[in-house]
Formats: sequence, structure tokens, C-alpha cells
Amino acid sequence: MARPFRQQIDAGILDRAAALFARHGFEQTSVQAVADAVGLSKAGLLHHFPSKDALHEAVRAQVDTLGRRALDQVRDLPPGAARDHRAIEVLVDTALAHPGLVSLLLTPVTQGGAVVEADTDPAGLWAFAAFGVDPRTAERERCVRVAGALVALAVLALRAQQDGEAALLRPHIIATSFDALGHRRPGAPPTGPVQVEA
Repeated sequence: MARPFRQQIDAGILDRAAALFARHGFEQTSVQAVADAVGLSKAGLLHHFPSKDALHEAVRAQVDTLGRRALDQVRDLPPGAARDHRAIEVLVDTALAHPGLVSLLLTPVTQGGAVVEADTDPAGLWAFAAFGVDPRTAERERCVRVAGALVALAVLALRAQQDGEAALLRPHIIATSFDALGHRRPGAPPTGPVQVEA
């Protein structure tokens, strides 16, 4: 088997395993469930990854790699709207290319414990760090806005990818996630109190 082909297979296995770990947790995800998801026998899966722990370690390493890549693309930008917008673009593109791995990366945020769990989950810290935020020390409103942007990004990007509309919906996903951060896009109507007549 050619090495690039093997790497593609391994990448697909890692992405599907990550999606299952994100959805069901590591303990509740069996090797057989991962094998079924990727269309391999259990023995075939174990040929690629010799144990469930080895698979989990490979998934975590890949999530870490994706997090570092995202952070590297925005690290030198100063905090503010430009960095936030670039972070959204990078994370949307990553989510569209690696939906399962991004599901796992953003699990602390999408499972409702955004700020609290990110304190102890290094994967969650990467996502916040892309916006220049350390959830352990940042002001609460900023953490909530970043968590909201990440939830919007994850849900919308994963749905667009599942529906085969990634390219079409990408700009809308970016705009929605950016809006969640509280920035005003050029040409967007001003925000303010909404007055409703009785």
C-alpha cells in the first residue's frame, strides 16, 4: 500500500473516531463502533491502530496538531476584530476539512461547559487561544462571546459539511460566528435596543 494512501486512510479513521469520541465519550465508544463507522472489520482497524488507547492517543495528537496550526496562523495578529475574523476563517476551514476532529476540539464548548471545561482540556484552550483568550483569566463576557462564536461555527460548519454545501455556506458561517463576537461588520445595520410596539 502506498504511504500517501495509508495516510489518507489513517486520517479518515482518526476523523471518524474523533467524531464518535466527541459524541459518546471515549469510554462509551468501542473499537467495533469505530470500525463500523469507517467500514473496516475490528481486526482491520486494529491493523492501523493496535488498541483503543493507541487510537485515542493518535486522535488527541491530531487534534493538538490542528489546534497548533490554527493558532500559528493568528498568533502574530494583535487582539481585536482583525484577529477574531482571521481566527473564525481558519477554524471554519479546519472544521470543514476535519469535521470529526473539530467536533472533538470544540467538545468543551459545544457541550455547554465552555469556560469551565476549557480550564482543564488543552484542546479547548487552543480554540480560545486563537482569539487571544485564556478562559482562566479573561473577562466573563469575552469568554461567553468566544464560546458562542465557537458553538455557532461548529454547528453550522458541521451541518454544511454534512449537507455538501460547505463552499456555499462558508461566508455565512464566518459572518454569523463573527457577529457572535460582538463586532460590527462593514455594511451591517447598527445594533441597539429593539423597540417593539404593542
